[in-house]
Amino acid sequence: MTTPWGELALSRFPEDPRDGLRAWDASDEYLLRHLAEQNIPLSGTVVVVGDRWGALVTALAAHRPVQITDSYLAQEATRANLARHGAEPGDVRLLTTQDPPPDRVDVLLVRVPKSLALLEDQLLRLAPAVHEGTVVVGTGMVKEIHTSTLQLFERILGPTRTSLAERKARLIFCTPRSAAERPANPWPYTYTLPDGIGAVSGRTVVNHAGVFCADRLDIGTRFFLGHLPDSKGGRRVVDLGCGNGVVGTAMALANPAAEVLFVDESFQAVASAEATYKANGVPGHAEFRVGDGLAGVPAGSVDLVLNNPPFHSHQATTDSTAWRMFTGARHALRPGGELWVIGNRHLGYHVKLRRLLGNSQLVASDAKFVVLRAVKK
Repeated sequence: MTTPWGELALSRFPEDPRDGLRAWDASDEYLLRHLAEQNIPLSGTVVVVGDRWGALVTALAAHRPVQITDSYLAQEATRANLARHGAEPGDVRLLTTQDPPPDRVDVLLVRVPKSLALLEDQLLRLAPAVHEGTVVVGTGMVKEIHTSTLQLFERILGPTRTSLAERKARLIFCTPRSAAERPANPWPYTYTLPDGIGAVSGRTVVNHAGVFCADRLDIGTRFFLGHLPDSKGGRRVVDLGCGNGVVGTAMALANPAAEVLFVDESFQAVASAEATYKANGVPGHAEFRVGDGLAGVPAGSVDLVLNNPPFHSHQATTDSTAWRMFTGARHALRPGGELWVIGNRHLGYHVKLRRLLGNSQLVASDAKFVVLRAVKK
């Protein structure tokens, strides 16, 4: 990536030479160029929110910025990119969206996330630290910045305008107003599940901002809940890509002897899963882990993996995440262990499961979704 401070060699995490997706885009370059051309003083506390793979904080490492991210993968990519360019461990402070933000923010740089709810939550959490002298600049591709995005900045922080588009990227400029005028934070959001979905019928869901389908049960998960395996006994079960934890909580309620591991790369998701589990007083034992799928889970230690894999990485459509999840499941499952997957019919997950595990059985289907079962031999 070309920046006013030189060329940067950047990678995503996990690094894969076959993956053609870059670790930055034109909006990152536009923001960095703007900071240099306008001679914006990068003094005091510089906070970078939503830096997708660490491109922004790597370029600005000399100014000792604070990065706030919801993504474990983005945080690991940032560590690798900083190390590649000789940054010392303390040059950039790495925080998650679940950590307390800095008490004062003098420069706030925001890479607009896909989730408007996550943007709302982060701006509201940072608002008490923003003062009338704070420089606030957002960035994103044109297709990511909508009227609702600008209205959110204006409602929470102050008057907002946008730049002209360059290479399909745009900047957001916001002038903070008095902190006394800022709204309260509505997150996390709690709702009650409908009837007719098994063990979690009528139960409570807690969703932190940015977790998929924050205010209702999505149709894919609802279909999956109606076709979960009848798992009994002291089994080790993984809710892989757990989101708000509804699927793993359903398994724990149906089988109190099970030990359930909730895993997601989103800090917001794992916090939601833990809150959902605890809100329902579920008996038994559970573990909550933020990480890269099943990396670090001992081989042959799992009896059942339940998975609804994402097929987007930010704005890019890709099956690489699903493939890593399936590969990790094969490693973690004991012989005879099962991987249950739900996905859109058109994604063809049955082909991947047959390649990895040698088998794939159709458990249930409707016009949009399929539930598949594969057994590790």
